[in-house]
Amino acid sequence: MMVERGPAATAMAVVEMAENGHFADIERLFAPPLRAVVSAEALRAEWEGLISRIGPISALGTPVSEPVKAGLTRVSVPVTCERGGLTVVMSVDETGLLQGLRLAPPLTEQWTPPPYARRKSFDEHEVTVGSDALAVPGTLSLPRGRGPWPGVVLLSGGGPFDRDETSGPNKPLKDLAWGLASRGVAVLRFDKVTYTHAGQSDFTMTDEYVPHAVAAIHLLQRHSNVDAARVYVAGHSMGGKVAPRVAAAEPSVAGLVLLAGDAQPMHQAAVRVVSYLASLDPGAQAAAEMITRQAAMVDSPDLSPDTPAAELPFGFSGAYWLDLRGYDPVATAAALNKPMLILQGGRDYQVTVADDLARWQAGLAHRADVTIHVHDADNHLFFSGSGPSTPAEYESPQHVDAAVVADIADWLAPRADHTDSTFGRGARQ
Repeated sequence: MMVERGPAATAMAVVEMAENGHFADIERLFAPPLRAVVSAEALRAEWEGLISRIGPISALGTPVSEPVKAGLTRVSVPVTCERGGLTVVMSVDETGLLQGLRLAPPLTEQWTPPPYARRKSFDEHEVTVGSDALAVPGTLSLPRGRGPWPGVVLLSGGGPFDRDETSGPNKPLKDLAWGLASRGVAVLRFDKVTYTHAGQSDFTMTDEYVPHAVAAIHLLQRHSNVDAARVYVAGHSMGGKVAPRVAAAEPSVAGLVLLAGDAQPMHQAAVRVVSYLASLDPGAQAAAEMITRQAAMVDSPDLSPDTPAAELPFGFSGAYWLDLRGYDPVATAAALNKPMLILQGGRDYQVTVADDLARWQAGLAHRADVTIHVHDADNHLFFSGSGPSTPAEYESPQHVDAAVVADIADWLAPRADHTDSTFGRGARQ
């Protein structure tokens, strides 16, 4: 039985559960959209990674509450540790469930600009993407000087990400935006609708991405200092999966950049990824068994919009999985008359060379305007490293590989420079 308490009391209770290692109890407070992207095991890994660096908790500060919208309150709990501190930020709804949870890292681990960013070479402006009740805020990074510049709309991965795709102390989309803007590309990134309007609607993948991506494309095309004929879409992870659907919905898109875009059906990939994590931590075995059972429901002919979300992976609705099940990103991409750049990390265990890139290669092998580069040392966020990749890699401050930024910037140069088939002499795989 859940004890009723206000948002601040709920937030304090969550921090105390984390301090005592009761991460399964925290997960029980997750609303379905949050449960879809954060597990007890992942939260434990992130918490213990931070605490191992800044020491045991010595004091909890007074929670600070602020209303987000009707029925939703954001609460920040400052946590003091022996060698530093962090802030636990939660969005608590009127039923006491968590719609959002993040661990803001110590000040010493806050995001700093990547070395390849030249901040004085571009300006940033706040924009609004969309015009209805589901409009979201965004940022336009615009090179200084005379354009018109090529433009790129960035799409983040699956889950309620902000415009920077903030992951612990890291902001991979901000890295990309600043790196590309430093090289003469106008970049628009925006908060996902599931971040800004958490818990407001039961979105499908199409709902979650396509309307705002199309609105962002139009916003860039209307800008006087952007070349309307050279506005591209660059998506990371699920953003890469959905990018072909965006281009199919908006034919004026000049081309696509797919960064670790997943092509394997997501429920199958979920089983593979959780099984991999269970091989690293036997405590995750139960989660692997549960995901396997839920994934079988996605393949069932009985799947319908009324199938209980609790019986499906990540707590996503039956409508969500029906939308995904009916979408083939590779076939959609193959039908587009658009040039594409596909980038993949060789050490990525979430979207892999064998399970995902191989599908893109097979489905697009006939296309002379598709370029594929594999960055062997990079993980899913395109951070360079060595050895098998693990979730712990994402916990320390890093930046997107400079070679990835260079790949994209070079590819966005006039198309005449990129007409050779990279399935021949141009590919780096």
